[in-house]
Amino acid sequence: MTIASSVLREADGWIGTPYRHGGSSKGVGCDCLGLVRGIWRALYGEEPEQPGAYAPDWAEAGGGDRLIDAARRHMAEKSVGTMQPGDLLVFRWRPSVAAKHLGIFAPENRFIHAYEGHRVMASVLVPQWRRRIAGVFAFPAPARCDAPPSALLSIYRRAGISPSKGEIG
Repeated sequence: MTIASSVLREADGWIGTPYRHGGSSKGVGCDCLGLVRGIWRALYGEEPEQPGAYAPDWAEAGGGDRLIDAARRHMAEKSVGTMQPGDLLVFRWRPSVAAKHLGIFAPENRFIHAYEGHRVMASVLVPQWRRRIAGVFAFPAPARCDAPPSALLSIYRRAGISPSKGEIG
């Protein structure tokens, strides 16, 4: 199983989770960032960093582009033209504001996301959403995570991947 298929399998398991700003618990409540945090924990264990406080308002000013900056620190950036199912999509509502929404690109031109007033759902990536994509990122292979070699085997197992000989030190 690939990382992308593991991401999609995990994201699919979150569908129906109620929206809860700041939450990241499958079946209990999450927002779009909490969905991604939960997927990360399921695949890699501990999150690489804590998000800190953030407002649910899409028009929040100041503070830089925290979501894109964090994705760049921990994931591989891609162009929109090369996005594949399992990739993280980062959305910006307007050019003058920070990116404030996340989703997982899924087959059949859909994406899985938590959206205020709804449960986690798969939506069609219609032009209104597509034009707001501010970044596309691939989840890292387990070996790219900052984990000691002894922890990598359990990361591979959680992701449902059998490591090749020599991949784990």
